[in-house]
Amino acid sequence: METAPPILPKPPAATAISKKNRKIFIFLAVTLAFIVLMAFAIFHKRAPVITVQTEMVLRHSLTNVVVANGKIQPVVQVTISPEVSGEIIELPVKEGQFVHKGDLLLKINPDIYIAAVNQAKANYESSLAAKASAVANLEKADADFVRNQSLFNSKLLSESDYVGFKSARDVAKAQLDSANDQVNVAKAGVDNAQDLLNKTTIVSPLDGTISKLNSQLGERVLGTAQFAGTEILIISDLNQMEARVDIGEMDVVGITPGQKAWLEVDAFKDRKFTGVVTDVASSSKDSNLPAGNSSGSSQSQEATKFQVRIRLSDKEDFRPGMSVSANIETTYRTNVLTVPLASVTTRPPIQKKSDAKLDPPKSDGTNTAASTNLAIVEETNGAAAAKTKDSGKPVDVVFVVKGDHVEAVPVKIGICDDNYWEITDGLTNGEEIVSGGYRAISRDLNDGTKIKKGPATGEASKN
Repeated sequence: METAPPILPKPPAATAISKKNRKIFIFLAVTLAFIVLMAFAIFHKRAPVITVQTEMVLRHSLTNVVVANGKIQPVVQVTISPEVSGEIIELPVKEGQFVHKGDLLLKINPDIYIAAVNQAKANYESSLAAKASAVANLEKADADFVRNQSLFNSKLLSESDYVGFKSARDVAKAQLDSANDQVNVAKAGVDNAQDLLNKTTIVSPLDGTISKLNSQLGERVLGTAQFAGTEILIISDLNQMEARVDIGEMDVVGITPGQKAWLEVDAFKDRKFTGVVTDVASSSKDSNLPAGNSSGSSQSQEATKFQVRIRLSDKEDFRPGMSVSANIETTYRTNVLTVPLASVTTRPPIQKKSDAKLDPPKSDGTNTAASTNLAIVEETNGAAAAKTKDSGKPVDVVFVVKGDHVEAVPVKIGICDDNYWEITDGLTNGEEIVSGGYRAISRDLNDGTKIKKGPATGEASKN
């Protein structure tokens, strides 16, 4: 009986091939996964697309306006301070009362001034009596001199006696001159005392309204003769009012008398009044401070202000001290290129890569414009480019729409109004520019940034 042959194991070649295929599969899977991850990373690192709003560069007429705040004050305003001191015994007026020129405002107790007048008059009378005595003495001395002169000429009088009579006449004449001077001094004393007495009664120097009353009946006041004096009241002509506003030193150079202004008074809401600039201060408000003033250091940190006066053309029940905001028209431009105020922002000096491809350098060491790899090209647009090139400081730019991205273009700006900037260099009429939103223009956008048009959201959106 034949025995079956033994079953031999399979050769190991098939197992080796199976392990090799498994390794290749794992390698391909890992590679594919790596490629997918890289693609995903590249996709998500793509620059975000910014949602913006756009407008066209158009021509408008602009009026540059300087805005300032201040107070309403009368054009004519008189502060009444007494020239003599004393107690107020009459005060027939009250605050807000209208008075005419010459009306009694107040009266100061005149008793001591009446006494001074009487004393001055007595001194004057005494000086007149002394003058009369001096005249009589001179007449007697002159008569004695004439009589004794003839005796001296006839050799009947000694020379010493003659000189005595002559000296007596000269003394009498000098005494008369002194008496005349004393009369003049006494007369001046009477006039001065009478003037002070008259100044105890104060009348209105103009037609106006008592806008402020600081003193009361029975109060003692100081005169301005030796002291600063007490400010008793203020009379204002309320028929002519003006706005007194403070303008910074950067704006005041463009303001001149005759310019128009629009004014808003807080007390009259939703109303605008017209006015004309009448006066521009030649020096700042703090220029009269002494050099050693202790507050000088703090004031030096504040903006220097100049006072500008604007005459109000409209008649209204204005009150002194009312708050006012003035818009002064300083410069006017007709039919100029303009962009919205929000379109202009600042950026560092603009640099971008050249689109030209790299060419090998020439053997002589010189390169053509196309052979410069990653060439840095600085935008050159008028004065803004010159400023950028020299100083490297941030410049004013506007983002011009170029298909699906923007180009940052340096511009030179002129005047502005409430809505538009004047563009004097850098743009042309009809170009499409970015006008919003605020965050996109001020922070997000740069030269070459991808954009899409739509409502401004303030956030970058990714596609």
